[in-house]
Amino acid sequence: MTDLLAARSQMAVSLAFHIVFAAIGIGLPALMLVSEALWLRTGRDVYLRLTRAWSRGLAVLFAVGAVSGTVLSFELGLLWPRFMEVAGPLVGMPFSLEGLAFFTEAIFLGIYLYGWKRVSRGAHFAAGVVVALSGAASALFVLSVNGWMNSPTGFIPGDPGSAPVIDPVAAMTNPFWIANTVHMLIAAYTATAFGAAAVHAWRILKGADTALHHAGLRIALVVGAVMALLQPLSGDVTARLVAHEQPAKLAAMEAHFETGSCAPLRIGGWPDEATGTVRFDLEIPCGLSLLVGHSPDAVVTGLNDIPADERPPVLPVHIAFQVMVGIGTLLAAMGVWTGVRLVRRLPLHRPLWFLRLAVVAGPLAFVAIQAGWVVTEVGRQPWIIYGVMRTEDAVTPMPGLVVPFTAFTLLYVFLSWVVVVLMRRIARMEDAEDAEWSGGSGDSGAAGEAGA
Repeated sequence: MTDLLAARSQMAVSLAFHIVFAAIGIGLPALMLVSEALWLRTGRDVYLRLTRAWSRGLAVLFAVGAVSGTVLSFELGLLWPRFMEVAGPLVGMPFSLEGLAFFTEAIFLGIYLYGWKRVSRGAHFAAGVVVALSGAASALFVLSVNGWMNSPTGFIPGDPGSAPVIDPVAAMTNPFWIANTVHMLIAAYTATAFGAAAVHAWRILKGADTALHHAGLRIALVVGAVMALLQPLSGDVTARLVAHEQPAKLAAMEAHFETGSCAPLRIGGWPDEATGTVRFDLEIPCGLSLLVGHSPDAVVTGLNDIPADERPPVLPVHIAFQVMVGIGTLLAAMGVWTGVRLVRRLPLHRPLWFLRLAVVAGPLAFVAIQAGWVVTEVGRQPWIIYGVMRTEDAVTPMPGLVVPFTAFTLLYVFLSWVVVVLMRRIARMEDAEDAEWSGGSGDSGAAGEAGA
């Protein structure tokens, strides 16, 4: 393994690990707020117990996410020193603000976790609001940096011997900033909601047919349904922005080789870069032109008109994009189904096939997030700063990078094991408390569903 491949692999593994906890850190506080608001409004203890159960899980996942996020910040400087030399003055502002948002989130999360019965109900709920907002703000600032890497602004190289012109505000407000943030926030809320729904659906299928799991399933599915139906709108805006700013990435996403109007939209397929063809795909005539230009006459740049050494690898980008869109379509369909059941006042834990589908949809939602980041990061290649600096020119000259790559991969495996062990213990504790409470109160699952 070359040092460049080891450095890229280490960043990929670190991002793939961290993004799961980052997404949950954004999404779970929102679910907790919905549940706590229902408790404050109705006074039903089931919502209080659900809020506290989710907050115990968040405490563990937030701690692991903080560790993995710290590792990422070190890796940027250690693995990509030339990138930080150029980008540091431009991305320092959003990184600093992200640090402020993170500390705010950590402080108020502590108040939220340990403030039960120590602060008023209103103050406790307000602390939860700050946790949710600061988590979203962290994403806002981190995605500003990523957006700048995809569309660098605020930077004019100076003449030889003179300093470059730098505008950190223009860099932070790059074209991708808001679009990427909205897309990622919706993805985080969607994945966390369907992840929570999967846990409660699984417990109901295993016989824990209690008010706690019914309430958790209902809240999670409703939030997930709304977010899953909003995501296609965000995706449309983002795709048209990619078409304008990064035509090579869009061409790789769609495996589009020939420049022209009435470009087809491909569903599935296996692209062959050597021959410039796609096999086993379903083409929708003019679909891509309609999506990116809102007209069948819109011209879409093909890969054949992009220099070979500036094209991203087509196969992984196209497959990852298809996976992301496919899972997103499934979640949106489940959102429609959930809406129909709610309008008809039918229980969400029936029929059983939908409950089993909810169990599968939870992990799939996080697969969609991972696939989306493959599209974003691999689709930017061969650039680390689009059009400015190639990835191969930014890597550290230090040899032996396979050693830290192996060490950090083993660390993530260990942390994953720790998380699984802790979450199982929390789940068993919650189940014991739930069984004791349900037996004492006589609040059956059906009763909980009716009142939820």
